[in-house]
Amino acid sequence: MTVLRPHAEDQYSEELALLAKDDDRPRPPGWRLSPWAVTTYVLGDGDRVTPKYIGPRRIVEVAVATLATDRALLLLGVPGTAKTWLSEHLAAAVSGDSTLLVQGTAGTAEEAVRYGWNYARLLAEGPSLDALTPSPVMRAMAEGRIARVEELTRMPSDVQDALITVLSEKTLPIPELNREVQAERGFNVIATANDRDRGVNELSSALRRRFNTVVLPVPATAEEEVDIVARRVAQLGRSLELPETATGLEEIRRVVTVFRELRMGVTEDGRTKLKSPSGTLSTAEAISVLTSGIALAAHFGDGVLRPADVAAGIVGAVVQEPVSDRVVWREYLETVVRERSDWRDFYRACREAT
Repeated sequence: MTVLRPHAEDQYSEELALLAKDDDRPRPPGWRLSPWAVTTYVLGDGDRVTPKYIGPRRIVEVAVATLATDRALLLLGVPGTAKTWLSEHLAAAVSGDSTLLVQGTAGTAEEAVRYGWNYARLLAEGPSLDALTPSPVMRAMAEGRIARVEELTRMPSDVQDALITVLSEKTLPIPELNREVQAERGFNVIATANDRDRGVNELSSALRRRFNTVVLPVPATAEEEVDIVARRVAQLGRSLELPETATGLEEIRRVVTVFRELRMGVTEDGRTKLKSPSGTLSTAEAISVLTSGIALAAHFGDGVLRPADVAAGIVGAVVQEPVSDRVVWREYLETVVRERSDWRDFYRACREAT
């Protein structure tokens, strides 16, 4: 493939076809795979199917079971907990199409959820089906697929509430044409929301009742987070065709340790309390720091990932607020990093980057 980031259903088409071939379990109406096969696709089988999400199995099972009912699914969590990643793979496995996406922003209009108009045809012909421009949600309803709504809480309240009739009645009225679109079997909605940065508007109680909420946690242990970061860094390196770089687990573990300690406000051994910076220091940011470091090592270094290659990325991730975060970072460097004898190169590199 020549595209920078293939859709999940394209990148993992062989795995989806393999699961579909061997899947003899009951499938809900409109689903490409059974709930059991969808869960296997997401979590992997340890052999032919690679894991897409690393976390508690029960969380994925609850999410998949929700989609098999008439309840919509809301994936809630702090930034970097793979909400978007999981929603994409769930949509790809359930309906074979993860592209029916509404991106929530403060400027998202109601047409993004309901429908719009081709105004040239509207003026020339008046309201008609040919002049109507369906939203991703309307297309998902008509085709019996999964619609995805990203950053739901960033959308204005009136736009959020446009989903209420869709989720409760499974219809989308078109009063201009005196007709409606009824959802085909297989239709559902996966929404994501951030529970740290609350966004622009909280969900109304009426809308929240239409969702089954699944909270995605941060990785429970350092080893689990190291595993996630190592897998994603390797995948990104291959997709970006970065030159081969000697990426030892030592640097990955060090970046993860820094992020976890500052995120939790205490050192790994529990002996020293720390101030936390304003940023989230998510797993996704750790992946970004290490991918950037690999690019530096490959193109401007000796092909081996070293502390100097990741130092600038770490400083940029930690110091979001120039004044307060810089104080937190310097204190962490001097009281924690400096005291670790096997982190001396890392300490010097971070001091220079700072």
